[in-house]
Amino acid sequence: MRVAITTAGSRGDVAPYTGLGHRLVQAGHEVTLVTHARFEPLVAGSGIRFHPLPVDPRAELESPRGRDLHRSASGAGKLVRVVDLARRLVGRMTEDLLSAAREAEVLLLSASLAPLGHAIAEGLRVPSMGVYLQPLAPTREFAPAVLGGGLWGRAANRLAGHGVSLAVEHVFAAAVPAVRDRLGLPPLRAGAARRARERRYWPVHHGFSPQVVPRPRDWRPGLTVSGYWWPYDTQAQLPDRIREFIDAGPAPVFVGLGSATVPDAGRLSAQVVGALRRAGLRGVIQRGWGGLVADGDDMLTIGDVPHALLFPRMAAVVHHAGAGTTAAGLRAGVPAVPVPVQFDAGFWSARLVALGVAPDVVPLRRVTVDALASALVRATRDPGYRERARSLGARIREEDGAAPVLAALDRLGD
Repeated sequence: MRVAITTAGSRGDVAPYTGLGHRLVQAGHEVTLVTHARFEPLVAGSGIRFHPLPVDPRAELESPRGRDLHRSASGAGKLVRVVDLARRLVGRMTEDLLSAAREAEVLLLSASLAPLGHAIAEGLRVPSMGVYLQPLAPTREFAPAVLGGGLWGRAANRLAGHGVSLAVEHVFAAAVPAVRDRLGLPPLRAGAARRARERRYWPVHHGFSPQVVPRPRDWRPGLTVSGYWWPYDTQAQLPDRIREFIDAGPAPVFVGLGSATVPDAGRLSAQVVGALRRAGLRGVIQRGWGGLVADGDDMLTIGDVPHALLFPRMAAVVHHAGAGTTAAGLRAGVPAVPVPVQFDAGFWSARLVALGVAPDVVPLRRVTVDALASALVRATRDPGYRERARSLGARIREEDGAAPVLAALDRLGD
C-alpha cells in the first residue's frame, strides 16, 4: 500500500514518524514522508521516500514573528500567536500536500496538518487516519496539552479542549474551503468539518505510551493510545569525543532544548553551567536551535546525537519537555529535570513529576542557578528517581507502538 505520512513543525514533530514509517516499510508498504525539506536527512537509509514542503520552520522561528512567541508568558497567549503564524504559512504548503496525496492510497496525518489533510483525503477519495504525538481530543481528565495540561476542573477541562480544537481548525480557515472547492466538495464550516470527523469516529492513533498518559475514559471510540514511535537512527555508536568525555569521569548530565529558541542563549548557557557546577556535576550541552554553549574540562558542547545512544549514559537529562525528548528520556530510564518552554511542554513536564521520575519543573522563564541546581541535586542524589525511571523505562521498551498502526493499515487492505 502507498502510504503518505504528513507532518509539519520542528524536528520533534517529524522524527517519530521516521521510525513509524520505517516499520511500515519493513511490513511491505511504500511510504513517503511529507514534511519540510530541511528534514530530508532524517529518512536517509530508512527506505522511506521523501516529499518536501517549502516552509523552513527554523527560519520562521528565528524571524521577528517567530521570536514574538516569547512575548506571551501564558499558554493561551502563545497559542493565539502560533495560530496566527501558522495561518500565514499553511497556504504555502497546500500545493505540495495535494501533489503528495495524489500519489498515495492512504494518508496518515499529524495533528499539525489534520484538518487540511482530511479535506484533501475526502476530496481525493482516499482513506486517512490521524497519527498524533499529543492528546488533543477534549477530555474532562486534564486541560488541553497545548495549554500545559493541569487540572482546571472537569467541565472546564473539556470546554477548553473544544476551544483549542476550534483554534486549530481556525489555522486552516482559508486553506480548507479553497481545497474543498478545488476538489468538488460542498462548502463546510470549520466547526462542522470537525464535528463530521467526530461523528464518523475518524481514527486517530496516538504515539505515546499508555503508561505515561492513560487513555482518557471519556474519549470517543476510534481514539487509540498506541505507544511511542521511536525515531529511525542509523548511527551505531557515539562519536569518539563524546564517548571519551563520558568515560573520563562520573556520568554527566545532558542539557538540551531541542528545536526551542530562547531570548538570550548566552545568559541561559551561563545559568546552566553555573547550576551544574554548583551541583557538582559534569555536563553534556546540546546546542540545539537555541544555541546553547559551554566551556571547560567538565563541560562538553555537542550537536545532534541520537538520544537513544546518549541518554542511557547520563545521570539525568535536562530538556525542554517536548513530546519526543520526553519520550527518549523515559525510554532511557534516567531521571529528568524538565525546563518547559511553550505549548505541550508544560503537560509533559507535569507528567514526569507525577510519574516520580522528575523532582520538579523549572520553567524557562524561572530558570536561575539556584533553582536548577536544587532540582539537579534531587534528581541525581535521591535514588528513588533513578529507580522509578529505570522501572518505567524497562516497561516502555517492551511496548510496540507501531503495531496498532500496522494493524489498522492491514484492515484497510482487506
